[in-house]
Amino acid sequence: TDVNECTGENPCTQNCVNTYGSFLCRCEPGYELEADGVNCSDMDECSFSEFLCQHECMNEPGSYYCVCPSGYILLDDSRSCQDINECENRNFTCTPQQTCFNIQGEYKCLDPVRCEDPYIQINENRCMCPAENPGCRDQPFTVLYRVMEMVSGRSVPSDIFQMQATTRYPGAYYIFQIKSGNEGREFYMR
Repeated sequence: TDVNECTGENPCTQNCVNTYGSFLCRCEPGYELEADGVNCSDMDECSFSEFLCQHECMNEPGSYYCVCPSGYILLDDSRSCQDINECENRNFTCTPQQTCFNIQGEYKCLDPVRCEDPYIQINENRCMCPAENPGCRDQPFTVLYRVMEMVSGRSVPSDIFQMQATTRYPGAYYIFQIKSGNEGREFYMR
């Protein structure tokens, strides 16, 4: 008659399976059987693949969990991170004069547009240099300020915005250039 080694004191550290004339040890999910065939040790799931979590994988006994960086929340799939829009959630410290602008992982408080002399402000994002002012002779007629969110996951290359010259002023010439912010040469004009 077969003796059930699994009854009484468990010879295994986790699960015991009786077999004819012997027994086998089995481990809980997230653990692996050691070479001695009795003990179970934690499997480091994070070491198997760098794609388990979008940001960072944290091993724990018998399992793992994903964490996101500050400014992100973990989605329902328990592996993907999504940016928290502090501006939408009203969770920001901008003054009433400033505009909250969401960026990945955080936000920025943008000061209102201030036109530098000899420009005068004609609306909240446009400055104009009056033609009658001698200091405007070699200056652009208008300067328009636009703040745009750069959404991740968009296919590139991609048109971000379009500017168009007009023939409103005879003899006028137009120069379009990226004045700053393109030190890494991510952007170009065509």
